[in-house]
Amino acid sequence: MGGWPCHILEFRTPQKATWVPASRIRPWASSRDPPGSSERRARGAGCSGLPTFHGALSLQVRLQVQSVEKPQYRGTLHCFRSIIKQESVLGLYKGLGSPLMGLTFINAVVFGVQGNTLRALGRDSPLNQFLAGAAAGAIQCVVCCPMELAKTRLQLQDAGAARAYRGSLDCLAQTYRREGLRGVNRGMVATLLRETPSFGVYFLAYDVLTRALGCEPGDRLLVPKLLLAGGTAGIASWLSTYPVDVVKSRLQADGLRGAPRYRGILDCVRQSYQAEGWRVFTRGLASTLLRAFPVNAATFATVTVVLTYVRGEEARPEGEAVPAAPAAAAAAAPSLAQPSSL
Repeated sequence: MGGWPCHILEFRTPQKATWVPASRIRPWASSRDPPGSSERRARGAGCSGLPTFHGALSLQVRLQVQSVEKPQYRGTLHCFRSIIKQESVLGLYKGLGSPLMGLTFINAVVFGVQGNTLRALGRDSPLNQFLAGAAAGAIQCVVCCPMELAKTRLQLQDAGAARAYRGSLDCLAQTYRREGLRGVNRGMVATLLRETPSFGVYFLAYDVLTRALGCEPGDRLLVPKLLLAGGTAGIASWLSTYPVDVVKSRLQADGLRGAPRYRGILDCVRQSYQAEGWRVFTRGLASTLLRAFPVNAATFATVTVVLTYVRGEEARPEGEAVPAAPAAAAAAAPSLAQPSSL
């Protein structure tokens, strides 16, 4: 994958201070990897939390798009109970096939583009962290938008014999036959407006938190710290652009049950605000945040731990023993300075 700048640690000795690089807790962007190698390893790890928490995503979409004139659900808990009662537990997992198909590729693209963009920018700074994450978020929209269109429509379709789509691919195929390429990419602009800044916030928040928590290799609390940093970064990312996600969901579900209502993003915002007030842009937020923390904690921690382990194995030739640390380095280790400041 791309080149993630090394964490600079200062080894102080009685004679002089010298600067040497050490790996950071973001190994998907190590400069030691050839381009593309870490993306391939990140694919499986990137979906680690998806199946378990997909049900919360179903609650989010249904709450976002329900009609204000005839609301079906009074809140997150009522929505959950209604789905279980009417459709069984399987109702929570409608549309799971679509993100499962696309998420492995999306995670590979996101971590790969982010690392390569940061290397191209040449300096690890908060602004560059945000820009690299934003670039990754924008590029993955090409896959994300059709994937979420299929997921949204599958989650909202009627159960049983009345269902319109047999699965994700059938949904996209029918949409393409009726509406063409434009229909498959419905909500693309809203997706770009959501994903570009939110992924910038995502990677920036993770970077700030791992620095603040002192995440370094060998820390016995490393995994809990990574889980906390990843989960918090996910919550910050969702909070930064959640109203745009509500608009995106409404645009993608528009016309599914009756005639289309919205002429575009601004018209959707205007009609939604006039009908329901500002609270409409927070619909489904509770279920989203309940899902965001564990899913993103699992994603970042799994990718980080797996890639750190794999890279450590690759760096050591087979059968070669781990060399003992020189006495001077061992003596200097206790006086390692903190990571370079933001």
